[in-house]
Amino acid sequence: RLPYSEIGLQRSHMTGLSCHCADIFTGVGLFGLKKWMAGGVCHSKARLDGKTVLITGANTGIGKETAVDMARRGARVILACRDMERANKAAEEVKKRSGNDSVIVRKLDLASLQSIRQLAKDVLASEERLDVLINNAGIMSCPKWKTEDGFEMQFGVNHLGHFLLTNCLLDLLKKSAPSRIVNVSSLAHERGQIHFDDINQDKDYRPWRSYAQSKLANVLFTKELANRLQGTGVTAYSLHPGVIRTELGRHFWPTVPLWKRVLYVPFVFFIKNPTEGAQTTIYCAVEESLQNESGLYYSDCAPKTAAPQGLDDEAAKKLWELSASVVGLT
Repeated sequence: RLPYSEIGLQRSHMTGLSCHCADIFTGVGLFGLKKWMAGGVCHSKARLDGKTVLITGANTGIGKETAVDMARRGARVILACRDMERANKAAEEVKKRSGNDSVIVRKLDLASLQSIRQLAKDVLASEERLDVLINNAGIMSCPKWKTEDGFEMQFGVNHLGHFLLTNCLLDLLKKSAPSRIVNVSSLAHERGQIHFDDINQDKDYRPWRSYAQSKLANVLFTKELANRLQGTGVTAYSLHPGVIRTELGRHFWPTVPLWKRVLYVPFVFFIKNPTEGAQTTIYCAVEESLQNESGLYYSDCAPKTAAPQGLDDEAAKKLWELSASVVGLT
């Protein structure tokens, strides 16, 4: 029989041990949850030696991480960016991290149709091939701004800019077939509607509604693009990268009340980092099993059914015709 003092000591030790074990299991659980939240990983070992990849908005976030991965696989990588100073710094980082010096920078302002056409002209003049076009750049929840050509900024940059760029580069993509077009969309498309009667949201502008419209446009564009490219060897994919710590939220975060920001802080631990967020883009760009798939939507490196409004063939065709008309595409 133990003395009371030793019994108390043993109980204290067991209590401490229980708390320690609980802390361990809590820690393991949190990291397990974080790993689950990180989503799928692209396991493809495909090489891209001799191939060329163009990525818009590749000077930061998932665009830059995608560029690093493409360069590591041996591709010639073109960073198409608006801010040339930041793009040049990003290019040096991509070269250093990938060990591949075949990384170049091209000027692209998706809020300017003239800039888009000039980039396409430069690429067609300097590149013999284009194997993968990754339409990654985007803007989210900004104030009511207009592009150089008078379009609502989010619809203009996220959809119309990439629509025109893709069409300007289609001949080179066809020449390089099999080739791919990857459009970075978002889960936000599920809450989107295409406002054909007020495409620039002039009657009632709401930042999030406009963003959702532009992301739905990405999904519909991919669908119609796939239909039009049947038999060419060029395939198209749209995707949701996940909730990621990037600069995309720079216009949204300042509008959030301070008390809400405080509530959000604990959840930052579970948000994807840019490397994790780039995985589905990389998957759509290189995964061999997708070669004969086109027009589908992906999330966490796997196909996912898009929202019903993202499956509407008539809306996809109507959006194409409207887009072609407003950007002056014949």
